[in-house]
Amino acid sequence: MSPVAAAASEDRSVEAATVARWLAHETRAREVLVTRLERLPGGAIQENWALDVTIDAGPWSGSHEWLLRTNARSSVAASLTRTQEFAVLRAAHAHGVVVPQPLFLCSDANVTGSEFFIMKRVAGVAAGHRLTREAELVPDADALAQELGANLARLHAIVPPQPALDQVLAPPKPDYALSTVREYRAFLDTLADTYPALEWALRWCEIHAPTDAPVALIHRDYRTGNYMVDAGRLAGVLDWEFAGWGDPREDIGWFTARCWRFARADLEAGGIGRLEPFLRGYERASGRRMTAGDLDYWQVMAHVRWAVIALQQARRHMCGRQRSLELALTGRIVHELEYEALAIIEKAAR
Repeated sequence: MSPVAAAASEDRSVEAATVARWLAHETRAREVLVTRLERLPGGAIQENWALDVTIDAGPWSGSHEWLLRTNARSSVAASLTRTQEFAVLRAAHAHGVVVPQPLFLCSDANVTGSEFFIMKRVAGVAAGHRLTREAELVPDADALAQELGANLARLHAIVPPQPALDQVLAPPKPDYALSTVREYRAFLDTLADTYPALEWALRWCEIHAPTDAPVALIHRDYRTGNYMVDAGRLAGVLDWEFAGWGDPREDIGWFTARCWRFARADLEAGGIGRLEPFLRGYERASGRRMTAGDLDYWQVMAHVRWAVIALQQARRHMCGRQRSLELALTGRIVHELEYEALAIIEKAAR
């Protein structure tokens, strides 16, 4: 029995054969043998599959360890399509952002039932609960924090117009912060339950919305858990399904928000290091300076946004589209996020 057949169900083996035939055409190979097709843990929004192949002839001849990224059974409205995400990943890679190299895109859902793309698989650890607990994984926390800041700055150096991205991304919003407030408020209005603390926080964000709004390509999920660390260094930023044009300060607020520090709430740089090296790396590479007021504002917005996403995740489970204990439990963290948002607002008022 082949490794694929031993590790997967019969229909998954058929899918592996389908992927192999498609890859043979894309790589101009005589034959492609899929030796591993295994779903990886994580990926609550999209699915990631380890894809090992041996290619016979052509420019890609040899053995490769790749990753296939495809749609989950149900989706979140804000998520990009795989075609859009592939375009963003290509742009980021071309501009020197540390990301897995994108390789092939299949936008024809008839091939496997869903569009997908293939990229190089990077080594390392991404799990936030490990990176923030196991000191041996991050032996020099300040260096990693600074590297993460500088890498984010390289992403934010991508500004419109970008013809390759303008074809697939929505145009920049002239009032990004206020548009975001309206979007979250509109979603809350669709719910049967009420969330007054979130409404309060949204009103605060509306009143204090920044008037100076730089526009850049932002990740919108740049946080511990979404990047790989190998030998203490940044190996690649993952999960680009929320990327788009926006205020670059949103990424900084998201990365530093308490809700993404996992086991080390005291370490503001994503639970892995101090805030100062992260901001220093970012500011040196970008020339932009993050004020305390900016940080407060976008951290409040981060907790509200995560609360909205948590409610959306819970809805995916409750409506029966994708029964998942993980999705159901995600909806239970909303009150913690409300508390954090209100605590920051109180601090900012002092």
